[in-house]
Amino acid sequence: MSDVGQTVQTVLPANGISRATVRPLRPGDREPILRLLRSTGFFSEEEVAIAAELVDTVLQRPEQKDYLICTCEEEGSVLGYYCIGPTPATASTYDLYWIAVRPDVQGRGIGTILNRHAEELVTSRGGRLMIAETSSQPRYEGTRGFYLRRGYSELARIRDYYRVGDDLVVYGKYLS
Repeated sequence: MSDVGQTVQTVLPANGISRATVRPLRPGDREPILRLLRSTGFFSEEEVAIAAELVDTVLQRPEQKDYLICTCEEEGSVLGYYCIGPTPATASTYDLYWIAVRPDVQGRGIGTILNRHAEELVTSRGGRLMIAETSSQPRYEGTRGFYLRRGYSELARIRDYYRVGDDLVVYGKYLS
C-alpha cells in the first residue's frame, strides 16, 4: 500500500487504552471496520457499502494512490480507522473521507489519535489542507464538535444537500 506501510505509530496509554497502535490497513481489518461502522448507528447500509468499496480498493489495488487507510488497534482488536486521499485537481489538499471509532471506546482519545496521525501523514506528503464533510443533522452534533475541537473551521455549508433539511457542512484545517 505505497509508503503508508511505513507509518506505524505506537500510542502511549491514555483514558483506559493500555497500548494502541496506528498502522496501515490489513486484509483482516475489513470485517471489523464494517462492524464498527454499523455499530455506530450513524451510517446507512449504502454508506457502509461505500466504505467497504474503499477498503477493498486499498486491499486489492495496493498501487493506487487515491485512498490511504489506517487503523488504530489494541491487542489485535480494531478500535477505529480513517480513510484519507488527495483531492483530485488540487496541489496539496486532502479529504478525510472516513474517521470512525467503535462506540465502546469512544471518548478515550482514539479519534484524536487517528486524526493526528492522518494530519501527520498528510503533512509528510506535502499536504497543507485537510477537508472533512458531514451532515447538519442533530445526531451529527458530536461529529461537528469533534472537528471544531481539533482546530477545523466550518468553511462552507450547502443547504439541503443530502435531502431537504440536511445540509452538507464542510470543515477544513490548514496543516502548515
